[in-house]
Amino acid sequence: MSKAKRKSSRSSKKKIIIKKSFFKNPLFNKIIAVVLIIIALLILTWKFPVAKPVDKNPIVINSKLLKSENVKNIPVRIIIPKNNIDLKVTPSKIVNGYWETSDVSASYGLGSGNPQSKSNTVIFAHAREGLFYNLKDVKIGETIYVFSKDKWFRYKVNKIKTVLPNQIEVISPTKNEVLTLYTCSGFYDEKRLIVSAIPQE
Repeated sequence: MSKAKRKSSRSSKKKIIIKKSFFKNPLFNKIIAVVLIIIALLILTWKFPVAKPVDKNPIVINSKLLKSENVKNIPVRIIIPKNNIDLKVTPSKIVNGYWETSDVSASYGLGSGNPQSKSNTVIFAHAREGLFYNLKDVKIGETIYVFSKDKWFRYKVNKIKTVLPNQIEVISPTKNEVLTLYTCSGFYDEKRLIVSAIPQE
């Protein structure tokens, strides 16, 4: 073996020995221990985002709705064919300034308008599978069918927007017939998805 090869093999052995001795060094072990303790403390004290509880009464009603007593053509079913939505609709009473929300069906906000009345008919549901989860996929121009006990009504989607829960003007009475569909949206359901539709002949 040449002298150069002997020197390189000796130097590589020295490097390996130095590395091994470094890992066995008590100072290295102390540094690792301190770093691990700091990481553990950060994990324990870090404020992770906590899921907000589901609001059982997500819709604060507009005070003007309390005056309405229109009970004609109350919706009992809603169908949005292109989005695979076909739901029973049940009347929702106002309790402590909120509309109650059903866990098993869509809800019709008592006090809001009705199909064929010159006002704002409000139907809402949770953004869950089997309820209004697919409402996020609705597009402008699509058709919505609302049924009462005796008739059916066809609407065309003309507006889609996202609002904050306190923006209750979206469920206010209107001068013309409007259908408003309402569900939760956004991170931790902090916003509301509003789909508006107008009567279609």
